[in-house]
Amino acid sequence: MSAAAGSAVPDKAVVEAPALSPRFSWPLILTVGIGIWCLDGLLGWRPTQVPEWGWRLLAIFVPTILALMLRPIPGGAAVLLGLLTAFFCRALPTSDEGAKKAMETALSGYRDPTVWLVLAAYFISRALIKTGLARRIALFFIRLLGHNTLGLSYALVASDTVLAGMIPSNAARVGGVILPITRSLAELYKSHPGASAGLLGTFLMLALYQGDVVACAMFITGQASNVLAAERAREVTAGVVDLHYGNWLAFAIVPGLTSLVLVPWLIYRWQRPGITHTPEAAALARDELGRMGRPRIAEVLVLVVFVGVCLAWILTGLLLEDGSDYTAAVALSGVAILLLSGVLTWHDCVSERGAWDVFIWYGGLVQLGRLLDQANLTTVFASAVAGALQDLALVLLFVCTLLVYFYAHYGFASITTHVLAMYPAFVGVLLEMGAPPWLTAACFAYFSNLCAGLTHYGTTPAPIVFGAGYVSHGTWWKVGLLMSFVNIAVWLSVGMAWWKVLGLW
Repeated sequence: MSAAAGSAVPDKAVVEAPALSPRFSWPLILTVGIGIWCLDGLLGWRPTQVPEWGWRLLAIFVPTILALMLRPIPGGAAVLLGLLTAFFCRALPTSDEGAKKAMETALSGYRDPTVWLVLAAYFISRALIKTGLARRIALFFIRLLGHNTLGLSYALVASDTVLAGMIPSNAARVGGVILPITRSLAELYKSHPGASAGLLGTFLMLALYQGDVVACAMFITGQASNVLAAERAREVTAGVVDLHYGNWLAFAIVPGLTSLVLVPWLIYRWQRPGITHTPEAAALARDELGRMGRPRIAEVLVLVVFVGVCLAWILTGLLLEDGSDYTAAVALSGVAILLLSGVLTWHDCVSERGAWDVFIWYGGLVQLGRLLDQANLTTVFASAVAGALQDLALVLLFVCTLLVYFYAHYGFASITTHVLAMYPAFVGVLLEMGAPPWLTAACFAYFSNLCAGLTHYGTTPAPIVFGAGYVSHGTWWKVGLLMSFVNIAVWLSVGMAWWKVLGLW
């Protein structure tokens, strides 16, 4: 198990194979972009509220999102191409002010503090994995709960959930820490991809992934796009809603824990494994922890730094009016301490390819989304949706809009693209109709994560876990659909009751 568990995080570009052959995806992407452009350029169809540069930007933004979904090239390259195209096609509000000003506008997303917050969180997660602390946490839960198959699944889910509060990359958590251990445990009981997958591996893989989706929703550090959702919540509510580490967790903890209790138990019933007792797993974890020895100073320091960063996030959010402005500074301070102590080296930071990849596409998407708002495109879309649903009662409007938003994820291969494309518009619709701002912003942020359980491409770890070969395509989608019913029911019942207690509505 040692070799497997210590394997590096799979490179994102390797894991995420193209969703469609580039031979077919490029013509589709270009056709969509040209079609949107021609609606205004040839047919003269453009909403009066949208400036000419804004419509040109839409004709670039939609193909960029398609490129992120279909992946004919890596995501970072697609976003850079989108920004460069916007510059040359004068699809920026500052295009008339000179090339320098226009390029500054195109690249200004990279100076956004939220982009640096995500980068810093990746560096901290690198330290967690490098020192072995993340693996130690996973082995601890397996030793504690892994005496039978159901308990083993709870141990894996609990490990991922705890790490979700520290590691913002669900690919790093699942692909780099939990999945190698899970595969080792399945192989220990002679469960391999193919005929023997149902002995143990199929159940563990499904429980791990569906549990990860809930863990992503519980913490603002659950996955990289949660920070983006929080930023969009502030913008669409004009600063009324300020989601930070503390209140995000406080709002999500009760429905989240309820879902986490149900996920392994229900999957155990739907996909009952052939092996139900796993005493060797707990013994193996105990032996591995024995070989690791007592926690080293580096592990303790990483834990202290992380706890300090989390406490600072919570306290600044509670005590300071502009507390959310300090989150990036706090995270970077944690990275600075790790660098000064030598636990984290600059080579570690430079070598964190996933972090820099996210930095490139995330910063570009942040700016593209902000410019779309500036061009009134999301407002126009929200008004159109509101007009179509205006005859519905507010409660029914809320539920219908939320369900449309949730199941639209069948068409997305990324939580980020889903949030960027639909979150501001759908939240804006409900706010215009009188929905409570805090409830609406938080609920849609959580559902942005939960919907990723639908498919084997819903978020970055999905193709990693699916690619292990233990779960068939049909089984994955069936369990994903059934689990979506459960999560929706839990978060709209237990969650609503909890949010009523907290005063969100």
